[in-house]
Amino acid sequence: MSSLEKRLAAEKRFKFYGMFAMTLSLFFVLILMYKIFSTGSGAFVRTTINADVYFDPNFIEVSSNSSKKEIMKASYVDLADQVINQNHPGLDEENFIKVREMYTRKFDYQLRDYIANNPNVIGKTVNLDISASSDLDQIVKGNYPRNVPEAQRKINDYQLSILDSLDSKGKMSKTFNFWFFTNGDSRDPETAGILGALMGSFYALLICFSFAFPIGLLASVYLEEFVKPGKITDIIEVNINNLAAVPSIVYGLLGLGMLIGVFGMPYQVPLVGGLVLGFMTLPTIIIASRASLRGVPPSIREGALAVGATKMQTVFHHVIPLSLPGTLTGTIIGMAQALGETAPLLLIGMVAFVMEIPGGAFDPATGLPSQIYLWSESAERGFLEKTSAGIMLLLSFLIIMNTVAVLVRRKLEVKW
Repeated sequence: MSSLEKRLAAEKRFKFYGMFAMTLSLFFVLILMYKIFSTGSGAFVRTTINADVYFDPNFIEVSSNSSKKEIMKASYVDLADQVINQNHPGLDEENFIKVREMYTRKFDYQLRDYIANNPNVIGKTVNLDISASSDLDQIVKGNYPRNVPEAQRKINDYQLSILDSLDSKGKMSKTFNFWFFTNGDSRDPETAGILGALMGSFYALLICFSFAFPIGLLASVYLEEFVKPGKITDIIEVNINNLAAVPSIVYGLLGLGMLIGVFGMPYQVPLVGGLVLGFMTLPTIIIASRASLRGVPPSIREGALAVGATKMQTVFHHVIPLSLPGTLTGTIIGMAQALGETAPLLLIGMVAFVMEIPGGAFDPATGLPSQIYLWSESAERGFLEKTSAGIMLLLSFLIIMNTVAVLVRRKLEVKW
């Protein structure tokens, strides 16, 4: 075999290895996506039980003239129990408990919210779809097997018979799970939602951008346009590059020790989380901004100076606008990385169980990756669906942010 034939054969082998590696990588990515989407899709659907609800004034502590605040504070446990007795008559105490377990434990909260939105319903009968318990929901979805001994099931034989009876009467149905997008976290999988974590991440990223972008941009402009090269500049550059490679948990320790320990900032709030993520994102923004500033041709600076512009005018009127595509791209990519970070949030407390939706950067909150971590530790099958659904949302946001970075760069960049 000639030398040319050997080189051609080696080139073919190299192409084959490359195609094989790419195909294998794509195969594993598809398996991961299939596993996440097949498991998480169930979180967007919830099982409901159709029931006739008589809003008996004898079991309601408020009237139609009560304020919404009074309605929200009242108890509706007795009303929920009465609804079960009305729809499942003749139950003894033991069977009543079994049937009650088929409904969500937040049954009374669902009745409360309906009364709050429809105060004139008191004294009337309304047909409502009541959310089923997580165990019943998993049975209906087929995630829990029915053909196993009763001791190995979370739904007993009596409850299965009630389920089959309700299903035969057309009282079992599936609806879109709006609660997943409108509720905060909960101990019950069927009522747990992602909104609290989404708002926590939103406030944290807002603080991160407000802190890191202007400081990173001004620092890069100063280092690139105004500082003369020297040993001090070299030391600063080395430290910036090193900070970009520091593990994120170190920034969490910085936030815990400095922001909370020294400055006394509140624990478990998006303000601290955003500042910590800003510390982590700052080196990435500086490096991207400096590279973008270097990409502006020297002729732009020379032309501006030649017509009488000052150094400051040249930088802020000509150089920075032309370097914005690269700067914004680096910023968005750094923000996308910050969105998926969990380790810094663990150390500053943004991983605790928080039911309330945060109303600002000073309210206790958790982040989207932290919420996924919390759900993944829960043993119930319903939280496994929530975990995968949370990952789907996180991946969606990351894809959107990276797509926006590409579009911004293409829209604003100037070709020379």
